[in-house]
Amino acid sequence: MEVKTSTKEKFTVISGLPTELSVNLTEDFCRELTSYLQAPVKNIVLDLSGVQSMDVESAEALVRTQQAFYEGGASFVVCGLERPVEDFLDAQDLLELMNVTPTESEAWDIVQMEEIERELLDDEEA
Repeated sequence: MEVKTSTKEKFTVISGLPTELSVNLTEDFCRELTSYLQAPVKNIVLDLSGVQSMDVESAEALVRTQQAFYEGGASFVVCGLERPVEDFLDAQDLLELMNVTPTESEAWDIVQMEEIERELLDDEEA
């Protein structure tokens, strides 16, 4: 799979995924994504525009990956969901577990807000 990455100041946008996400593909992809937790720019915006279908295991892997990012003090925001994928995730009760925005611009806003929130929480703990 040849995805596109674009690193911005506070996040990396991952796009160009295939139209169908299978469990084998997604598990390998999610392992690669978690390597960003060690990178200087840890936050991920995953652009799923163009993805038309995925299986339950793939969706669950994305949810687990998002949770790993939040546990690691980083943001993981999904944007650009196509209607069939959004409906599928909703039917599986997974959509509500994911941080989803319609556009990359809105995803950027969420990353910024979460960065500020983490900074404030760190200040309170110090």
